[in-house]
Amino acid sequence: MVNNASISLNRSSAGCQVWTLALEGIVQVPIAGDVMMWIIFPFVVLVSGLWAWNLFAGPGAGSPWTVYDQSLLLSGLLSIALMSLTMMLALRPAWLERPLGGLDQIYRTHKWAGILAVVFAAAHWLIEMGDDVIESIFGKAGKLHDQDYSGFIETMRDAAEEVGEFAVYLLFAMLLITLWRKFPYKYWRYLHRGMPVLYLLLAFHAAWLTPLQWWQQPIGVLMAMLLFGGSIASGLSLAGRVGRRRQVCGTVTAIKTPDREVTEVTCHMGPAWRGHRAGQFAFVTFDRIEGAHPFTIASADRENGTVTFIIKSLGDFTRNLSQKIRVGQTVKIEGPYGCFNFDRRNRKSHQIWIAGGIGITPFLAWLEALSSATDATVSEADLHYCTRNAGQDPMVDRLRALCSDFPGIHLEIHDSSKGEALSAETLSTNGRSAAGAEVWFCGPAGLGQAIRNSLRSAPFRLTRFHKEAFQFR
Repeated sequence: MVNNASISLNRSSAGCQVWTLALEGIVQVPIAGDVMMWIIFPFVVLVSGLWAWNLFAGPGAGSPWTVYDQSLLLSGLLSIALMSLTMMLALRPAWLERPLGGLDQIYRTHKWAGILAVVFAAAHWLIEMGDDVIESIFGKAGKLHDQDYSGFIETMRDAAEEVGEFAVYLLFAMLLITLWRKFPYKYWRYLHRGMPVLYLLLAFHAAWLTPLQWWQQPIGVLMAMLLFGGSIASGLSLAGRVGRRRQVCGTVTAIKTPDREVTEVTCHMGPAWRGHRAGQFAFVTFDRIEGAHPFTIASADRENGTVTFIIKSLGDFTRNLSQKIRVGQTVKIEGPYGCFNFDRRNRKSHQIWIAGGIGITPFLAWLEALSSATDATVSEADLHYCTRNAGQDPMVDRLRALCSDFPGIHLEIHDSSKGEALSAETLSTNGRSAAGAEVWFCGPAGLGQAIRNSLRSAPFRLTRFHKEAFQFR
């Protein structure tokens, strides 16, 4: 029996997560939440390994100045390599969604690759500034002299040094603003658009200051590929080509306010909309100045170009959204994206679905898809819905109506106002154990983390974790 640590709903969110639970010793697919490390760690190892290829090639191997020079080269190499990876992942490559577990995982990798790039850039800058300290301690003995250049090459190298130092300062500032959550998104979005320019400055710095002998080694080949790929990605981003092929313009056909903090928007996208799978999301632009925001598609694919979004008031733009948009206005939708896909469920496993607040939206799409499918077969599932006040939550009646068509789906409402907190123990209901079940979660990050921590102490282990995080910043 699992422990009964209680978990309450604190806030609403659109982040979705998938958990697969199994008995100890049963082999399952890897944890999807670790996909970031599947990419970044091997990437760093590859880059570092190729750097080590040339480590002892230079004179004075083992001297303090050699350590200094090689540390300077390695930190700079890792910084520009990770920055190049960051730029290429920013293109939203749809072909990587399935192997990596969704666009959210791609963006999570993009985010942390960028953070690590800044960390290595900081190390590179500190090492560069520390040459006087090395000289005061060890003297100039063993110090390698800079190769003499003349004319155009010397001029370009001097310019590259100045540009690199300036770009690093801007990079530090951009990271601080990004990590400062209170900085308004609408302003941050415009600053973030300048990242391709910043990358091109750093690429210029790296290309001209890379040791000439590297270009004849495998490390030079890799660096050329990364700089080329990152530069192309920067160009496409500056030209506004990111996601362009998946953008469709349509019209807002209906606006409802089932709750004062919830707006339901229906859009007709016409035949250009390629359809979607229940549980996916899209980037929606109601206002060009405000830009695109990711929202889960709350409806099944009706094959008529119509999509519905149920949007919670969670920020400046979504607050009083129904008063900012109107029926008949143009809307631009990019997508669909994501792998929170009902068709990807394990049909042999008992299903446990957990939703918190507005996180119910993908499950509404799932249930609607089941209602409209003539050949759909549903294994028994327990649907747990966490809400602050069931009596005032319009989603409760909608869920009950949808679930009434499926006797195998057992709906549990957890009302925080009545102290009905969800616990790991309540996941084992109706005589069924949660062990070996497949658990799908969509809701606030705090609720998801609390459930995950609670399940860690259960007699079964967490063997897969897929998170659809809408915080792409």
